[in-house]
Amino acid sequence: MHHTLNRKTALLGATAIVSAVLLQAPASAQETAESETGEFLGTLTLGESKRDVQTDTATPVTVVDQEEIEDRQAGTIAELIDSVPGVSLVNGSTPIGSGINIRGFGANGTYGTDQKVAIQVDGASVGSEELYRIGSQLFTDPYLYKSVEVIRGTVGSFEYGSGIIGGVVRLETIDASDLTDGETGLAFRQTLGGATNMDGFNSSSTLAIQPTENLELLANYSWREQHNQEDGGDNVIENSEFELPSYLLKARYTVGDHSLRASYTNSETSERDKPYDSFGTTGGSFGNVDRDTKSETVSLAYNFNPVSNDFVNLDAIYSYASQEIDQECVVGSGPFGCFATVDADHRYETTKFTVKNTAYIETGALVQNLRTGIDFIQKERLDASSAPGGEDNRIALFAVDQIDFLDGWTFAPAIRFETSEIEGTLDDGSTASYDNDALMGGASLRYQFESGIALFGSYAYTESLPILDDLENEIYMTQPEIGKTYEFGASYDRIGVFGQDDTLSMKANYYHTDQEDNTSYSGVDSIELQGLELEGSYARRDGYYVDVNANIVDAEQTRTDNSVTDWTNAPANTVRLTLGKRLSRLADLSSEFVAADEADRNGTATPGFVTANLRATITPQEGVLKGTSFRFGLENLFDHTYTPLLSTRPAAGRNIKFTVAKAF
Repeated sequence: MHHTLNRKTALLGATAIVSAVLLQAPASAQETAESETGEFLGTLTLGESKRDVQTDTATPVTVVDQEEIEDRQAGTIAELIDSVPGVSLVNGSTPIGSGINIRGFGANGTYGTDQKVAIQVDGASVGSEELYRIGSQLFTDPYLYKSVEVIRGTVGSFEYGSGIIGGVVRLETIDASDLTDGETGLAFRQTLGGATNMDGFNSSSTLAIQPTENLELLANYSWREQHNQEDGGDNVIENSEFELPSYLLKARYTVGDHSLRASYTNSETSERDKPYDSFGTTGGSFGNVDRDTKSETVSLAYNFNPVSNDFVNLDAIYSYASQEIDQECVVGSGPFGCFATVDADHRYETTKFTVKNTAYIETGALVQNLRTGIDFIQKERLDASSAPGGEDNRIALFAVDQIDFLDGWTFAPAIRFETSEIEGTLDDGSTASYDNDALMGGASLRYQFESGIALFGSYAYTESLPILDDLENEIYMTQPEIGKTYEFGASYDRIGVFGQDDTLSMKANYYHTDQEDNTSYSGVDSIELQGLELEGSYARRDGYYVDVNANIVDAEQTRTDNSVTDWTNAPANTVRLTLGKRLSRLADLSSEFVAADEADRNGTATPGFVTANLRATITPQEGVLKGTSFRFGLENLFDHTYTPLLSTRPAAGRNIKFTVAKAF
């Protein structure tokens, strides 16, 4: 590649120094947790950082749990996960005109998403494949969720779909038992919050009922709004205002080895006289629209997990996801009038039925966790200008295994076979139909040393089958996109590094991705990326902790005229450092520093930036305030003016956020 990673290393200097120092800790530190004879001395109270590093797997995965979701006070899901290495946002502070980019794939300034980043809510696949100039990839409220899992790359994706090169975002909604602690009775939680940057306000009301140990019922209603924000220079950020009501209904019933779960989520917003181009990159040439956006998901799941049979853990999941965009052109708002692309409604529906089983198999020296399943997927899209309508019916078979063998080795192969039948009506009124199929898969190999160090590597191959959006292009409908990724890295996980009860976790992951036979990006034939992702956490028993992650990437594209240029959607090189102190269970105080390197894409420079955020969480443990939590955040502490790479709007200026929550 004509650019190298060498010139980016300065950005990670601090991270590398910290990592080197920590890794020099003696291996014998772990022995302080036991006597000289090996006798167990009791359970230790360990330090705890803000975020766990997933050192037990070769898959590059990050989990944001409910505590962090609440502490960050994010206004959107996109805004929440931008702290994950390799994840970049396109205008992530609003649900409109925004999207998620992972490792250079997904949202960009033209489309709010593509099929190379998959999003699931309680198992339901959500989001459209491509919507021109309309960014609404993940239209929902963070209050509805208790965890977000981000799987980067391809190797961990085969259970969730085909053609995934960027990654997978998996969200799990809250359960009644999260409020009732699994005990019978009723619980209610009210959360109120606000933000000083142009009067942001949010509210979340959650009612949990557990009439018996076996039955859980939950209802949540959330409201979130903000006016147009201002950047660090007190300039209004146009089209950043929104109102977003959301609600969640959920039930779970368990009897013996059987359980049933049902969930329904709904989020919607209305915009009046707003630019059709929600990214704001076309100078108003598309004019304005009145637009109503509604997103809803339904998930019904059955689980059979007999205690006496390790070979059976059966799940049957039905899901339905709908994204509806109704818009009407505002007459006289654009120089070219109300042409068809602007005056078009969109509806995208995905219905999926999945049956899968997890088997625990122990045969001599081999221990397996084998997941096998079948997906039945139907995608339907309303015909509209710039968005061909039709049906895409798919059947997929997958198998994902984790084999532990010898002493410390783990081999994890995965395979997926998927068929697709697309049928729709062309602009000339004729009907077109295409059949495609693909066999894809990959594997990882990991070895865990007794010292706490692990080494791993993986290879994955995937195909993006043709999509409804390309129905008018016969060549594209018979040309699957190819993605090949290999990765290797190391991790370190240890208790008792500098003391008997501190913890250190680190993970470094290098990846190289080739995307070939491209049909998603205009004028591009292939894309080549290489990157390095770092994650680390250190925590002491006295409450002090450090979290750090970093991302370095270098990427280029080969255009259809054979010229080689920078890949325009590649993310910036970033470092994120969090320093914190836990005061027992009473308070959590932290400061977060984010640095992004200057980026040069084909002669267009995007300045780098350094910003700081302060957070405090206070949870009284006794008295009248027991069950109440107070959260404070100060974002963009120094009120800098900057625009993150890939975003089309500047970042918000200094913003004070505050939240109070009370459980009854």
